[in-house]
Amino acid sequence: MEKVQPKSRSHRGFAAMDTEKQRAIARKGGESVPAEKRSFSQNRALAAAAGRKGGQSVSDDQRSFSRNRTLASQAGQKGGQKSSGQGSGGRGA
Repeated sequence: MEKVQPKSRSHRGFAAMDTEKQRAIARKGGESVPAEKRSFSQNRALAAAAGRKGGQSVSDDQRSFSRNRTLASQAGQKGGQKSSGQGSGGRGA
């Protein structure tokens, strides 16, 4: 795997760790919450409502996808490729 390059000159901290070590740490955080407490994974309607609420909290001038349909389309295609395993560096890779 490739190493994550920090934007600053510092070579310390989470961002400077290699990708596998970052994933291992992040995985521990996710595992610390019991499955029954992961409300979004249990309730898709709740997750959708939260996403809508978050989107509504962004002002119109900050909504780049609503102003640029091509950009939104490209992002959706890229996400679809990653989730289907066609892109590089997806979750299951």
